[in-house]
Amino acid sequence: MAQFGFENDIHSILKLDMPITNAPMARWQRKASSSNAAALSGLSPGKSANASLGSSKTPSKTPGKNKKVTPSKMGGDRFIPTRNSKQMDVASFLLSKENEPVDANNSTSTAESQKAWSMSLNGYNLEDAKILHLGGKPLNAPEGYQNNLKVLYSQGATPASVKKTRYISSSPDRILDAPELRNDFYLNLLDWSSRNVLAVALHNSVYLLDATQGDVTFLMSLEREEDYVCSLSWTKEGTYLAIGTSDCKIQLWDVYNQKRLRSMSSHTSRVVSLSWNDHVLSSGSRSGHIHHHDVRVADHHIFTLTGHSQEVCGLQWSPDGRYLASGGNDNMVYVWPRVQEGTASQSVRSWSEHQGAVKALAWCPWQPNILASGGGTSDRHIRIWNVNSGSCISSLDTQSQISSLVFAPNYKELVSAHGYAHNNVVIWKYPALSRVAELNGHEDRVLSLILSPDCSTVATVAGDETIRLWKSFEMDPVKKAKERLVKSTSGVIHQSIR
Repeated sequence: MAQFGFENDIHSILKLDMPITNAPMARWQRKASSSNAAALSGLSPGKSANASLGSSKTPSKTPGKNKKVTPSKMGGDRFIPTRNSKQMDVASFLLSKENEPVDANNSTSTAESQKAWSMSLNGYNLEDAKILHLGGKPLNAPEGYQNNLKVLYSQGATPASVKKTRYISSSPDRILDAPELRNDFYLNLLDWSSRNVLAVALHNSVYLLDATQGDVTFLMSLEREEDYVCSLSWTKEGTYLAIGTSDCKIQLWDVYNQKRLRSMSSHTSRVVSLSWNDHVLSSGSRSGHIHHHDVRVADHHIFTLTGHSQEVCGLQWSPDGRYLASGGNDNMVYVWPRVQEGTASQSVRSWSEHQGAVKALAWCPWQPNILASGGGTSDRHIRIWNVNSGSCISSLDTQSQISSLVFAPNYKELVSAHGYAHNNVVIWKYPALSRVAELNGHEDRVLSLILSPDCSTVATVAGDETIRLWKSFEMDPVKKAKERLVKSTSGVIHQSIR
């Protein structure tokens, strides 16, 4: 029986038109079946033993391929964040292309192509991107753009770096009565000596105020009641006082001995302005003439300057003694050279820009070639002149009559006294001529303005018969100590050189 069974198997194998029953299952059959029972369903019942034997010999899976390689879903089994490197790419591009030469012919096309590439790659124009932004407000980011970086530097001032402004009191430090003061715009009735003594003329008398002690001393009075004092001027040392009067004379007084040294006559009309240059005293009168007096000699009148056609109401020598500035009721400003024997009396400069009487004149202490002048009611302008070039540096309409000007070196400012219509004192920042402060209090026009020897206080006299002392320029104690140290050091060096 076994022989017949073997022959039947050989016979079935040799028959090619019959299906192969012991071959491995097809792939579609393996996927359709879920168990061994499904795998056996494709075989005939009589060949179950051979089918099991064939299935055991041929594995259903490839050896070594037990793990599934291809994922069943797109994306992966864990989240990996996308890191934005756009800004780093832009920064690298800017650094690498910064110093490359630009072709003039292709500059337009290159800029357009760079913009197009930037818009397509980065989403914004490359020209709007900056590595560091140091000035002003930060640029606005594109809409929807998120940047975790913070601005490290800004231009805004921190509270510690804000410069502190000094306090300027709106009320005077002292108020003094000045009875019988002549309310005349053209007169110069106030002057402050280097020894801190204030001289004021009240009608035909002169009084002295010791600003340190506060004592008031009567100095002199004119013999005739109808005569009056027109001008005052201290010498540089502060020991002698020149007094111009309405009877065409100039008196020279030794203040500390209360003695009149001499009386000089040369003018034909009242003497309304005086200014010292060492031993030479210059005087201006209503006749329009300016006289130079050498007080050391008997024949004191040494020179006459002719240029003004009306009263010379303003007269100031420059700090270095090179030039004499004069202003008159003829609206003219003249600059005269230093007195020298054998030279002609020709002015160095002459300006006619003012439309009113020029009484207010002031030389800049830290710029000897700078002169400030102020016009009367019809002009009301402050003008800054450069004597070397002859040009007007700046001009400002104050909207009020200007009676006096003075430079305050402690804060590099210019102070102006005004008559109609404001009757006040204004402090201006130099050279910008921006308004710093206003000093109000006088009830009539301010006639004269003078600075103290330490440059911390300004004195004003007005038609309301009052003298007011304004402490508006006191220096910071720290800055003052530094200046004293510098002065002492320079003094020691000077002594060692001697």
